[in-house]
Amino acid sequence: MARFIGVALTLFIVTLLASDGHVGEVRPKFPPDETLTVPSLTLTDEQFFQGDTANAVAVTLTGQLRFPSWNERLPAVILLHGTNKGVSVSRWAEFLNRMGVATFRLDSFGGRGIDEVEIHPSRLSFLAQFYDTYRAVDVLAAHPRIDPSRIAVMGFSRGGSAALYTSMRRFQTLHGPSKTRIAAHLSFYPACNIQFVDEIDVADAPIREFHGAADDTTLAATCRDYVTRLNDAGKDAVMTEYPGAYHGFDNPDARSGFIGGAQTSRNCRRREENGKIVNVATGKPFTYTDACMARGETRGYDKAATEAAQAAVKKFLTGVFHLK
Repeated sequence: MARFIGVALTLFIVTLLASDGHVGEVRPKFPPDETLTVPSLTLTDEQFFQGDTANAVAVTLTGQLRFPSWNERLPAVILLHGTNKGVSVSRWAEFLNRMGVATFRLDSFGGRGIDEVEIHPSRLSFLAQFYDTYRAVDVLAAHPRIDPSRIAVMGFSRGGSAALYTSMRRFQTLHGPSKTRIAAHLSFYPACNIQFVDEIDVADAPIREFHGAADDTTLAATCRDYVTRLNDAGKDAVMTEYPGAYHGFDNPDARSGFIGGAQTSRNCRRREENGKIVNVATGKPFTYTDACMARGETRGYDKAATEAAQAAVKKFLTGVFHLK
């Protein structure tokens, strides 16, 4: 009996110390994921360009926040998915967590009752995801474990466009985060075949763009032109191209080869004009039924390109976030 009481007392003391944080090894390595809500708006193109939030439709989005450790004031990266959400986001979240960076996987579709915009891109204006990004930054900046001065955005395909163009000062003035500034913009294979008003006037945060040179979904050439113009204006923007790599080159689970069905605007030249997106060829408002739209794209995982991109992202964020 005395032995039983002694064992029980020992277990009680160990449990008590663990609850007070004195027995570190008892704690799990990772805190549990948190599901955060992000109040946002579903805006049309015109509403976004004009800053008309009063007439937009309110929506509540969610996102998964994952911490690499129990530390407070962690740097964080908001991950923005593409047209079908895919798995690149989850793999990059794991990679960034191993670096000691918290990740917030924002879902721009679920709260709107959408599962994809790959086949039907007209379901949601791509500009709505820009607005979502700014609101997610505000939510993260208010979290007690996140360092608001070290929040970056990183996106893929449609999410890559959001990560890239949320750097524009005009968009930040209209809709940008109110609690902090975005520390860096990392964009993977975005669509750059659209010219925005004042698109060269970007915030003083570094921009890094990553693209497969063989991408036939969002052409690398248009992004190369944009980054070159940013460089000519003295902006801190760098584009890295991977020879032979296709769209979604960082997704090992993607089906390889030519895939029909998905719509792409790769052949469309667009520009912002009088609060609308205009098809340059026709001079009329752009629609996803325009003749320039094409179907089908080539996909394929590229291990070498992925590992090179991971190394580049790690080096870049280590500097931006002052990681050890």
